[in-house]
Amino acid sequence: MNRRFALKSTIAAGALAAIAACTPADTGSDIVDIAAADGNFTTLVAAVQAAGLVETLKGPGPFTVFAPTDEAFAALPAGTVENLLLPENKDTLTGILTYHVVPGAVAAADVLGKRQSVDTVNGQSLHVDGRGGAVKVNDANVTAADIIATNGVIHVIDKVLLPK
Repeated sequence: MNRRFALKSTIAAGALAAIAACTPADTGSDIVDIAAADGNFTTLVAAVQAAGLVETLKGPGPFTVFAPTDEAFAALPAGTVENLLLPENKDTLTGILTYHVVPGAVAAADVLGKRQSVDTVNGQSLHVDGRGGAVKVNDANVTAADIIATNGVIHVIDKVLLPK
């Protein structure tokens, strides 16, 4: 009788461990939290804060964010980021940041093999090209796709997108 109990307990513990291993480690991170925790988006997070968009991007969404890395921001002409972060340039900064956001959650699989225009939150369109096994957004390459947040999805890009 004790052996059966021990065997059942061992099986139950193993099953619980297997279920726990399959459960996502963090089910409560929104787009801003993920970007802030990553370490490759410090400039983007600072810009989102300067533009007053934190609460919006922590909202229910869903949103698709094409997130430029710190390296992408560093590739802009010298002084550009510092200038954009000034309070008097908040409207310009907001326009640039909202050009990186599309309403709804768009996964990479939704665009692979297709070429399309998608409307951004700032009202302009992005050209998304998923042909050839990779995804480009305007002239930026998606370097990491489908980072799932509680309120949408993040796709990492290698350039800052500038609206016209």
